[in-house]
Amino acid sequence: MKKTILITFFGLLFLTLTSFTAHKFYVALYQVNYAPEKKMLQITTRIFVDDLNSAIGKKYTKKVNLGSEKEAEEDLIFFKKYFNEKFNIKVNGQVKSIHFLSKEMEGDVLICYFSIKEIQKINSIEIYNAVITEGNSEQQNIMHFNVMGVKNTLLFTESTSKGVLKY
Repeated sequence: MKKTILITFFGLLFLTLTSFTAHKFYVALYQVNYAPEKKMLQITTRIFVDDLNSAIGKKYTKKVNLGSEKEAEEDLIFFKKYFNEKFNIKVNGQVKSIHFLSKEMEGDVLICYFSIKEIQKINSIEIYNAVITEGNSEQQNIMHFNVMGVKNTLLFTESTSKGVLKY
C-alpha cells in the first residue's frame, strides 16, 4: 500500500513540476477504475504530449500535432490507431474494445478519457501497454487500478509491456 502511494505521489509530482517546462522524466500515468453500477472500466491517461506526438510520428512517418493549435482531424485518427495497437485490455480472458471518449490539455500533458463497457464482473485483467515505451528505454507507464475497492499498481517499460491482475 505504501509503495502504491509513493509511486502515485512521485508520478504526480513529476507531471506537475514538469508540465510547463521541457521535461526530463518520461512517465505516463493511467488510472483505471471499475464502476460496477455502470458495468464499465473508466480509464484516464496523463501523457506528455511531445513524447506521444514523437512516438506516433515515428510509427507512421508523419508529423503529428496533438494538443496544439495545428492539430488536424488526421492527427486524432493516427492517435486512435496508435493507441489501439499499443494498448489493450483483456477482462476475464476476453479482449475488450476500448472506446475513446475525449481529451484535453493541461500544460504539456495530454489527458485522455476511455471506457470499456459491458463488464459484469472482474476476475482478471490482462494489460498490454507499449505506449511510447517501444524504442524509448526511459519511458515508464504507471497504471493504477481500483476494482471493487482493491487498489493495485503496475509498471510498464520497454522490457515489460504486459501485466496481469487477479481478483
